[in-house]
Amino acid sequence: MSDQFRTNLTRTALGAAGVAALGIGYASGIERNAFALREVTMPVLAPGSSSLRVLHLSDLHMMPNQRLKQNWLRELESLDPDLVVNTGDNLSHQRSVPAVVQALGDLLARPGLFVFGSNDYFAPKPKNPLSYIFDKKKRITGDPLPWGDLRAAFTERGWLDVTHVRRELEVSGIKIATAGVDDPHLKRDRYDTISGPPNPLADLKLGLTHSPEPRVLDRFADDGYDLVLAGHTHGGQLCLPFYGALVTNCELDRSRVKGPSKWGAHTQLHVSAGIGTSPWAPVRFCCRPEATLLTLIPAPRREPEHSSARSDAQSQAPVLRN
Repeated sequence: MSDQFRTNLTRTALGAAGVAALGIGYASGIERNAFALREVTMPVLAPGSSSLRVLHLSDLHMMPNQRLKQNWLRELESLDPDLVVNTGDNLSHQRSVPAVVQALGDLLARPGLFVFGSNDYFAPKPKNPLSYIFDKKKRITGDPLPWGDLRAAFTERGWLDVTHVRRELEVSGIKIATAGVDDPHLKRDRYDTISGPPNPLADLKLGLTHSPEPRVLDRFADDGYDLVLAGHTHGGQLCLPFYGALVTNCELDRSRVKGPSKWGAHTQLHVSAGIGTSPWAPVRFCCRPEATLLTLIPAPRREPEHSSARSDAQSQAPVLRN
């Protein structure tokens, strides 16, 4: 091996290491804190309804000292949403409940709905990144988290827990029939407790789940829900340009890893890319942390159909704001 070859090989290796270091630095120090607001319009309400502004929050993964994230969340109150929906994974530490409550601030005084995810019940633990690809069924849970305290903090301020419960409420003149399941990622979902068509007189039939597992989405769609909100995927968290998410961390296909899509003939799905990350994997690449302001508008009147297929993709045009 010539000296020139060794020199070129060394330079190549050093260059690759430098690029990798820059990428990790960007993903951990910049993008994971580059919070964005996504705005999406979804035609899911009953014909003739007025519009409804829904702030969808998910996967805060809050640590007690995350001031930047807490301050950004506090500013979302200025959006003046009609309804706040939280689809779980709020906690990453036993002492995070006060930080979550303070960060949500005046949003807790607005009408709100929630279900919990795995990282409301159990703290995250280190995990081999390859297991997300090759061993997706393995579940690693850490120490118990104070989910009961978090639930009490939410419900005492008026938010409704829809875990395995069917509820009806009216928000800004819109009649909502809603129900949710416990986290399917931990196999805690018991859809049979809420099964059956929601109130047909409701202007919005809304389903909630943390992990958008197809078995749960199929049940919501079969029961006639207009919209299902979910989180869990982090939008893939690490994405590649021109390819997208490497994984979804569930059985959902990559094309639906974040944002709006269609599930079945008449059900819309929105998956939040989430606001946080596990403290053991504090990186994001080509997948900014986000909250979503959904503007729900009346759906076009349905034409009679003789056949339908589940899981049809639907393109939308979301707007992303800093």
